[in-house]
Amino acid sequence: MDYNQITFLALLFIAVTAGAFFLMSLFTRSATAERLQALGGGHKPAASSVSDNWIERTVKLTGPLAKLSTPEDGEYVSALRIRFLHAGIRNQAAPYAYFGIKTVLALAFPLLAYFTVLITTPELKFQGTLLVILLTAAIGYYLPNLVLERIIFLRQREIFETFPDALDLMTVCVEAGLGIEAALVRVADEMQHKSAALSEELHLVTLELRAGMERARALRNLAIRTGVEEVEGFVAMIIQSERFGTSIASSLRVHSDMLRTRRRQRAEEAAAKIALKLLFPLIFCIFPSLLLVLLGPAMIQIYRILLPTFAGTTGG
Repeated sequence: MDYNQITFLALLFIAVTAGAFFLMSLFTRSATAERLQALGGGHKPAASSVSDNWIERTVKLTGPLAKLSTPEDGEYVSALRIRFLHAGIRNQAAPYAYFGIKTVLALAFPLLAYFTVLITTPELKFQGTLLVILLTAAIGYYLPNLVLERIIFLRQREIFETFPDALDLMTVCVEAGLGIEAALVRVADEMQHKSAALSEELHLVTLELRAGMERARALRNLAIRTGVEEVEGFVAMIIQSERFGTSIASSLRVHSDMLRTRRRQRAEEAAAKIALKLLFPLIFCIFPSLLLVLLGPAMIQIYRILLPTFAGTTGG
């Protein structure tokens, strides 16, 4: 082994060890801290506590690096906080952890790619090495964006798919004589077994109402936190029903039927796209192998029998 290979292995060992200790520090919870939190009455759900613990540790570790990529524009940070609310992350330090991770990945990926190229293909020219470094830096910088968008998409889809059921249950509660606040509490308790995200959002609405916030404002906050178009329509429908004095139960029934129709239409649209999405795997993966299996023996027979026959006839 030459000097470059030894250096690469040493750096790889250091990186893996540091990553292992970093993950252990993130996911290992202190028993003393949990006991103090329980004594202080600050009990939180397990998932929220782990998420907040992970974010705080990430901010502490990547705080100096986060300043390199944190924008000075406050509007962008505010818009990013809304995106984190859509993802179900409410920690105030989440944007700083986000930018710290972006900076770390944007620096770590090029270094790893550089040493990999240095070991595997040392004959690569400077332009090629620079291109690889720039590509890996771009991947490391924009990878958290893709992860955040995926989390938001999954959470919003879960809320959209379970929201008609929540509206049906709310309709039953309202028709049974419960008010909107009591119906929200009941629906939030019942929906926690089917959709934790929707149940959590409805619980936040009930907490805001108990704190004295106006119902319209609390419902608008629900629409802002979820970012789902159907929830925004529900909020607008409730506000308009209270303003004009119409029946909330009938409005909820009509709105839930509309949401079910829209959900069915989206399912039909996704089913209609399957044929087009299967076209490219069929052309590039299945058809070549199928042709090889069907025409392979025939081509072998042609090569063994017909070609020598043609060659003998030509020679004669």
